[in-house]
Amino acid sequence: MVSSPTHPARIASETPKTQLTPDEYRAIEETAEERHEYCNGEIITMPGGSETHSAISSDLLICLGFLLRDTNFRIYNSDLRIWIPSFNCGTYADVFVIDGEPEFNGDRTDEILNPLLIVEVLSPSTEAYDRGEKFRKYRSIPSFREYLLVAQTEPYIEHYHHLDRDNNDRASWQVYDRLERSIVLHSLNIEVPLTEIYRRIQFSSSAV
Repeated sequence: MVSSPTHPARIASETPKTQLTPDEYRAIEETAEERHEYCNGEIITMPGGSETHSAISSDLLICLGFLLRDTNFRIYNSDLRIWIPSFNCGTYADVFVIDGEPEFNGDRTDEILNPLLIVEVLSPSTEAYDRGEKFRKYRSIPSFREYLLVAQTEPYIEHYHHLDRDNNDRASWQVYDRLERSIVLHSLNIEVPLTEIYRRIQFSSSAV
């Protein structure tokens, strides 16, 4: 069904609400002009991104690709869905990394089960969702260890690092708000300079 308009990333429909199976959702998604997430029978329409959003995501992919080039880690963009079995949910992340071989959802080759690091570049329409409901779903994934929430309008990144493999509620939280700093990604054993993430972004003087 199409979700309630109270959700910042969802749209309402004048047609009666109906539950969709995962396969019905996938069939729609294969030909849809806009991207949708899926949660337990419900379709969530994802808004389009800005040029800044795309530039930040691309620069982060390039940086991670370089730093992880001789490792077993694999980096993906939003072309692939993350499937979250405990919520019967399929989501799109801006960037995510897995350790080793991908674990696919059954015979699907477009749905990944084992993200280690997930990155969301924040937008006004999805920020509350990324911080709240979506983060709660991500925490149910056994492989999930680190989460980055990246602001577009200023050099500001929130970093969540889950400390206990058996309890994802045990986490550290740190803010990076100066371009000269670097983020330590513990699960990947690398440091990522903020200057690389924001390489092509021109901030106003009041934002730096």
